[in-house]
Amino acid sequence: MPAFRTLDDVNVSGKKVVIRLDLNVPIADGKVTDTTRIDRVIPTLQELLKKGAAVIILAHFDRPKGKVVPEMSLKPVAPALEKALGHKVHFHFTDWQDAPHIHAKPGDVILMENTRYHAGEEKNDAGFAKMLAGLGDIFVNDAFSAAHRAHSSTEGIAHLIPAYAGRAMEAELKALGAALETPKRPVIAIVGGAKVSSKLDLLGNLVKKVDGLVIGGAMANTFLLAKGHAVGKSLVEKDLADTAREITAKADAAKCAIILPVDAIVAQEFKAHAPSHDYGVDAIPADGMMLDVGPMSVDLVKAAIDQAHTLVWNGPFGAFEMQPFDAATVAVAQYAAARTKAGKLITVAGGGDTVSALNHAGVAQDFTYISTAGGAFLEWLEGKELPGVTALTVK
Repeated sequence: MPAFRTLDDVNVSGKKVVIRLDLNVPIADGKVTDTTRIDRVIPTLQELLKKGAAVIILAHFDRPKGKVVPEMSLKPVAPALEKALGHKVHFHFTDWQDAPHIHAKPGDVILMENTRYHAGEEKNDAGFAKMLAGLGDIFVNDAFSAAHRAHSSTEGIAHLIPAYAGRAMEAELKALGAALETPKRPVIAIVGGAKVSSKLDLLGNLVKKVDGLVIGGAMANTFLLAKGHAVGKSLVEKDLADTAREITAKADAAKCAIILPVDAIVAQEFKAHAPSHDYGVDAIPADGMMLDVGPMSVDLVKAAIDQAHTLVWNGPFGAFEMQPFDAATVAVAQYAAARTKAGKLITVAGGGDTVSALNHAGVAQDFTYISTAGGAFLEWLEGKELPGVTALTVK
């Protein structure tokens, strides 16, 4: 990863700092119900205030598609942000049709209205980017989760005024770099989820980067089918069996071991607490569905973790939302967390289902780093360039 500029590289005293945050938080009855994304950016905001900056916040909320949609206003976020920050936050409504006039002095925190109220935001319109740049002297991007989008408030503005990574962005980039770009080896990756088709680029990139690739979730079914195993009525992408074999061949060429389940928890219906049984993958009943990997497979993954110094995780092993089909995900998560707490493993995980699964297992706080980014985390794992990050790199 190229070097990127951080707050260590700039004096913000007396400056108006335009900062891009991810405040796309869940709201019910006009109130924020989960402050995780707000909490992550508080250290950056506190640092800017302590150093004497005026802070002008840019963020999007939902998809108003360039129109003013009242229920997609950021106004309800202001009180939650103010409470977390312990500092007054002024909300400034604008429909972005005319350049807003902001009179900000050091110590002020101003939350601007949803950037997606302007049709040019998602088009990375040069005129809108110029309008945003006109709000301040310095741009700080602390929204890694939006860094895969080349929008006016994430990429366009960064070419018009000096641009830097905020502390949350910096922490994310350093954690991800340590996981795959300059990792402590051996490195293993756990990739789960429903479909191979949604993670082709991811799998293709990982086999070149890691020493072992554990495949779980329903996507493992496609790989098992490609190896000649019957999978009963399990979710499977039969048309991607050849693709699975190609990925396996690439892994062999790169000396990356692919670890597939050797047994599975099988039920005849997809519902919580459905009667189930552990079968070897060479004996899956024709009327059965594999809904989790079995205990022998869990032991296999634990043994791989024992050999690793770095673990990257994206996707659960089974239908973890339903008991007892969460057992493998919980067992492996708790094992990886224990190794991490013992100082024997670096663990980096991300993706919506993954974060939910680790929270379900009660171990998210024990991993080295948890990325709350969805698409950006996946695109980074896929080896793709993230425009919002590239704009911050030292040329």
